[in-house]
Amino acid sequence: MPHQHATRAADRARRDHPGDRPARERPAGHRPAEGRVVVVTGAGRGLGRAHALAFARAGARVVVNDLGVALDGGRAGAADRGGSPAGQVAAEIRAAGGEAAVSTDDVATGRGAERLVRTALDRFGRLDTLVNNAGFLRDRMLVNLGEDDWDAVVRVHLKGHFLPMRHAAAHWRAEAKAGRSPRARIVNTTSGAGLLGAVGQGNYAAAKAGVAALTLVAAAEFGRYGVQVNAVAPAARTRMTERAFAADMAAPADGAFDAMAPENVSPLVVYLGSDGCDGVTGRVFEVAGGRIAVMDGWRPAARTDRGGCWEAAALDRPVRELLAASPPPEPVYGAG
Repeated sequence: MPHQHATRAADRARRDHPGDRPARERPAGHRPAEGRVVVVTGAGRGLGRAHALAFARAGARVVVNDLGVALDGGRAGAADRGGSPAGQVAAEIRAAGGEAAVSTDDVATGRGAERLVRTALDRFGRLDTLVNNAGFLRDRMLVNLGEDDWDAVVRVHLKGHFLPMRHAAAHWRAEAKAGRSPRARIVNTTSGAGLLGAVGQGNYAAAKAGVAALTLVAAAEFGRYGVQVNAVAPAARTRMTERAFAADMAAPADGAFDAMAPENVSPLVVYLGSDGCDGVTGRVFEVAGGRIAVMDGWRPAARTDRGGCWEAAALDRPVRELLAASPPPEPVYGAG
């Protein structure tokens, strides 16, 4: 979630009310991820940690992946596997009676992504769900954005989604060809910055827009192997938001519903990573507090066709008519 996304998302999450109880809602004791093996990247803190713990409570065996870096992707200091963020989350899962394995691989490298998938297969004998969540920020206005800061953010968000998907899908393709019919799930993490843009986050917005498009392509390509692919655009209190928007991200002092708690996002991620979401694929969901919205992608808003090549000098009127017939775009986060 971008910094500029925080205030609007917090307002919407606190304003909206939950709908009626669905007629087909599962009983409270149902564990939707029972028996599944789930990999969560960036799971040492924040949203990833919440997802890993939620999957474990839902009955999954979890591979907790985290490189243990600082907010800007720099090294946060050496730590052994037991003391790393990933190791600490795995210990929490085990202490609660669950099963977890630790991965400190860099998922934005081919070798690291391959090792991540291999960890699930070697430790638990299978892989059912991949949750791509790893990422960090290096915010700058475009005129001040250095090439290294561009490359680093695009690398961790975009390659850090592509490479784990590639290696997981290769495994599921082999399973499908062997007649074992996977019921596999991928849940990617995009952002309001990627869907609408965010001032000061050109690198992050471009990477997250790429994640949304990559989700659509992966859903179309992997469906033949029994893989469903969706994405979430979360709004929550994390290292990326809690300092920049301390007032909006703060937990309520009166014990009221904490709309910005990362744990509010995880139920949707668990659902999308479970057997129960059969037929749901190629979609992007925004989630904040108790609010879930399906985000609609690019599609024609108005059309005109001359039947031949346009002359540039004749385009002003038809272009303005098209714009007048189209809804105004959602504002870029942080603009104006």
